[in-house]
Amino acid sequence: MTIDPNASVTLAEATQDFSKIAKLAEEKGRVTVLQDGHPKLLVIDLDTEPQIEMSEDEKFEFVAARILREHHAAFEELAK
Repeated sequence: MTIDPNASVTLAEATQDFSKIAKLAEEKGRVTVLQDGHPKLLVIDLDTEPQIEMSEDEKFEFVAARILREHHAAFEELAK
């Protein structure tokens, strides 16, 4: 795994301000959380980096939620 220094934070930073980590994950796709200078955790934005193994049902629900979120305005218009 390659660690992007612009997308890595210390465990202390992650503990103090998780919203910052979440925003960074949204921007970069993933954030590596380091403990004692070594990778400890990986925070992944599943919208941009859906690389976690999921069951077929979980994949379906994930994709359906993304489609609904991305096209909410169109669905609202169709519902009229």
